[in-house]
Amino acid sequence: MRFLVNPCGGATFTVMRLDKETANSFVELFPAKELSLNAFTLCLRFATELKGKREVILFAYRTRDFDELNVWREKDGRLSLYLSGPGALFEVPELGPLANHVCLTWESLTGRTTMYVNGRSSASQIFQRGHRVRPGGKIILGQDPDNFLGDFQAEQSFVGEIFGVNMWDYVLPSVAIQLLSTGEDFSDANVLDWATVTLMPTGSAVEYK
Repeated sequence: MRFLVNPCGGATFTVMRLDKETANSFVELFPAKELSLNAFTLCLRFATELKGKREVILFAYRTRDFDELNVWREKDGRLSLYLSGPGALFEVPELGPLANHVCLTWESLTGRTTMYVNGRSSASQIFQRGHRVRPGGKIILGQDPDNFLGDFQAEQSFVGEIFGVNMWDYVLPSVAIQLLSTGEDFSDANVLDWATVTLMPTGSAVEYK
């Protein structure tokens, strides 16, 4: 497995900025392959100054019928993963306004699900064993779609900066995720590769480098 120096180390990289709470600003991502997944690793970096008892959507993938794969910061500060139904919730240290690196791993065969925050892992949970993430959906940052790319709620929107969104269709080893958190980046993110993925900002979402 090859490594590339993470753009955070000095080279140009893309950041998506959502400046205010809205019900119409988001970013659509176009993956390299459809999300038909029996396993995945999903990593992203984000910084937000949102405080208080408020849900914050971090990543949303929805088909026409289901919220297939959502990641949230919950009202109580926990991070959560939802796969077409009930969620797995993880107690994490309080995430301040500086950029945080979050990764989630999941595999259908065992149901093992692990949350990583800044390279440190949670206790794993058994979640949605035997499930499969289905294809045909859309990936967006900034909003939670209650129907296919619509029916957003401003009070759930993301406000701040989000970048470094990468996804693999297998579970990365913990040592690889620890390296990612410190500034290394893999060249083989085969579902979403932030260095090459096509981004489509809508509303007040701004892409800058």
